[in-house]
Amino acid sequence: MISVKNLSKSYKGIRVLNIENMEIPKGQSFGLVGNNGAGKTTFFSLILDLIQPTTGQIKNKEILVNESEEWKPFTSSFIDESFLIGYLTAEEYFYFIGELRGQTKADVDTLISQFEDFFHGEILGQNKYLRDLSKGNQKKAGIVATFIGNPEVIILDEPFANLDPTTQIRLKQIIKELTQNKDVTVLISSHDLQHITEVCERIVVLEKGDVIKDISTSDATLKELEDYFTGSVLS
Repeated sequence: MISVKNLSKSYKGIRVLNIENMEIPKGQSFGLVGNNGAGKTTFFSLILDLIQPTTGQIKNKEILVNESEEWKPFTSSFIDESFLIGYLTAEEYFYFIGELRGQTKADVDTLISQFEDFFHGEILGQNKYLRDLSKGNQKKAGIVATFIGNPEVIILDEPFANLDPTTQIRLKQIIKELTQNKDVTVLISSHDLQHITEVCERIVVLEKGDVIKDISTSDATLKELEDYFTGSVLS
């Protein structure tokens, strides 16, 4: 589904990402972990053609992402609140995204109704602009917007941050449901090792832009990651 070859990104001669080869197959729940500055957001930004690679290429469904926009109709993402349109209400924003993705208002309403428990009555019907919502509620709106239009690829950067425990638990259920039938490829970055090991079948560890470990998730994965980030060597 997503293919990476000889990918690097440098700023002022300092390399911040270096991935020689990586394949993310269709339907995989893919997790990305690493300390601040590891290159997680840089990698996602390259996949989304928000920045240009210094070397190499990324293909999404065999489409070179920095040479064509044909990957956009089946790919959605939420990196941070800059992806929102602050002067719209949540409903207006959802309908706007729906229009971009060929969905009617009825289509959007049907989808959004499935996430009322995720919103906790704090987003819909509030007559509030997105810019006036809390960081957590902005994130909820941004995440749910990525589900509009039946995307094949969903990219979420730090989706669990700023969410209360109840919402984090519900989000994990949502992610597991998305990847259950293997039709949707979900890429997630997170600093929360427990959450990401619970929802991702594969986890890649980045350190200073390099892939340090590529792990198929098992019962031992959380301990392996904890050992690594406390200075131990992954077995």
